[in-house]
Amino acid sequence: MFDFDVVLERDKKSGQVYASVPVLLGCYTYGDTVEEILESIKEAITLHLSLF
Repeated sequence: MFDFDVVLERDKKSGQVYASVPVLLGCYTYGDTVEEILESIKEAITLHLSLF
């Protein structure tokens, strides 16, 4: 299993949370809660890695 740094940011205007993985270009997701984002970014990482 790999470990990746994930950057979380909250958009002050919309309130949505954005997550990205800096070392995996194009690997990002967004949602309404941190809990939702953490599950979504795990799926995004798995999908991103499956493409290679």
